[in-house]
Amino acid sequence: MRHGTQIELENAFQARVCPYDELDIYVFSSDEEQAKPFNLSSFTTSTSVSYRRGAYLVDVNGNIQFPILGTLHVSGLTRLELQDTISHMLVANALLTDAVVVVRFSNFKIFFLGAEGGKAITISNERCTFLEALALAGGLNAYTSRNKIAVMREVDGKMVMRYLDPRSSSVFQDPFFMLQQNDFIITQNYTKDTPRREARNFASWLSIGLSTMTFFVTLVGYLKKD
Repeated sequence: MRHGTQIELENAFQARVCPYDELDIYVFSSDEEQAKPFNLSSFTTSTSVSYRRGAYLVDVNGNIQFPILGTLHVSGLTRLELQDTISHMLVANALLTDAVVVVRFSNFKIFFLGAEGGKAITISNERCTFLEALALAGGLNAYTSRNKIAVMREVDGKMVMRYLDPRSSSVFQDPFFMLQQNDFIITQNYTKDTPRREARNFASWLSIGLSTMTFFVTLVGYLKKD
C-alpha cells in the first residue's frame, strides 16, 4: 500500500440476527403500565437458572417468542429493522398507542484460537473488523504465520473458511474483513525449525554476498596495479 492511499470501508455494515443469538429487547411507552407486559422480568428458576430482563434466545428456526405478539421470525433482520418491526406491530394491533423499541445483541462475540490457546472477545458496539479483533486478542507473536490467518463463519448452514493477510491492502476489500457475531479467527505458528532455517538461509546469503564483495575488491586492486 502506497503512502496516502485511501481505501473505502463498508461503514454501513450492520450485523443481522442469526439462530442462537441472544437479544435484549425493551419496549417503552408514555404509558408505562401498558408497556410492562412486553418486557420480561428478571427471575431465577427452581434450578437456579437466571434469566435477565429483556433476554430472548433466537431458536434454530430463527424465531423468538415475544409477549402477546407470539412467534416472531427475526433471523436475517438487522437490529434497527427488528426495532421497527416490533414497534409497528404493537401500534398496528392497537396494543400501544406509541411504542419505542430498543434491541441489542447481548452475545456479540468473536472467538480467537491460536497456538497459545483460545479466548472469546465480546464486542460492545456490534461492529468489529478483522484487524480490530486481532488487536483485541493481544496481537500476533513473532512466530505467527501472517499469510495463514483464517476467518471461519457459518454461511447458509455451512462452515466457510477464508485466509486473510493483515499485511496486504487487499484485506480491506475481503468480504470477511467485517466480522460477524460468532466468527472464529484461527492462527497458526511457524514450525519450530522455521526460525533456525531462516537464520541459516540468511547466513548463507550473507556469506555469499561478502565473498562476492571480497572478490570484486580484490579484482579492482589487481587492475589498479596494472
